[in-house]
Amino acid sequence: MTKEKVVIPMTTLDFYKYEKDGVIYYEFDATECSPPEPMVNTMNALRMITKENEKLVGRFFHEPTPLYAKISQFFDYDAKELENGNFEIVFQVKKS
Repeated sequence: MTKEKVVIPMTTLDFYKYEKDGVIYYEFDATECSPPEPMVNTMNALRMITKENEKLVGRFFHEPTPLYAKISQFFDYDAKELENGNFEIVFQVKKS
C-alpha cells in the first residue's frame, strides 16, 4: 500500500491518502499538537469524507470527546486506545 501526501485546505498537519480493500483513507497524526489544532484539523479534513467508502483516520494524544458532539449528526466514529496511550479514531459518513 502506497500512501500519497495530500493537501487539505485550512489544515496545518500532513495528511496522507491511501486505498485498502476498496476504501479510501485520509490519515493524519495530531499527537504532537496542542488544542485547538487537533480539532481544527479534523473538522477541516472531515470535509473530504463525503462517501461511504471514504474514512478519516486520526491519531490523538487523548480521546477527543468534545469533537464527538460537534460531528455526531453527520459522522460515525470508532475510537481505539493504542498501547502507548494515544488514540486512533476512524471517522466515516453516517450511513443513510
